[in-house]
Amino acid sequence: MITAATTLAAGYAAVPPGHLATIVTSLEMVRPPSRPGRPVPPGLVLQPFADRDPEAYRSLFRDVGADWLWFSRLTLADDALAAILADEAVEILVLRQAGRDVGMLELDFRQPGLCELVFLGLTGDMIGTGLGGSLMDEALRRAWSRPIERFWLHTCTLDHPGALAFYRRFGFTPFATHVEIAPDPRLTGLLPRTCAPHVPLLG
Repeated sequence: MITAATTLAAGYAAVPPGHLATIVTSLEMVRPPSRPGRPVPPGLVLQPFADRDPEAYRSLFRDVGADWLWFSRLTLADDALAAILADEAVEILVLRQAGRDVGMLELDFRQPGLCELVFLGLTGDMIGTGLGGSLMDEALRRAWSRPIERFWLHTCTLDHPGALAFYRRFGFTPFATHVEIAPDPRLTGLLPRTCAPHVPLLG
């Protein structure tokens, strides 16, 4: 058993109390896929996130990402987040079913020649329905409709366990790996302590 007082063996590194460590994998594609994309199924609509209010965005962000401990946008001050939301080079779309938000897609074109897939996700009840593939096809279509040379993203070990394979299946290739250490958002108050029970809460 490794405790705080234990001398760690070579190859191990201690994570500060109250923090999370995750392996981040960055992936890219440098040409559009040749296969046709799937449309959003009947009964759902994908439309621009018209309400660029930071708190409305945070609500959507939590609905989609809380189970996977998404926290990056929750740490931004209102003015910093508002600047991103107002930028015409950032496309934010929301997937709706019967008037309820069930998914989100965010693309960032602010760097010339590049598009970053910043966020793609569904609410928990929609995972496993095939809608993730529809969102990914829409992301590919929108990204490559612009004069870009590279479409990239990153995922991490806090995401859905099938996330990395999902992105590779759509044609993305890993090009870098990093380790990220950050305060646990459940302990800082950004997310409820009940979120992501599959990730140990070490307070």
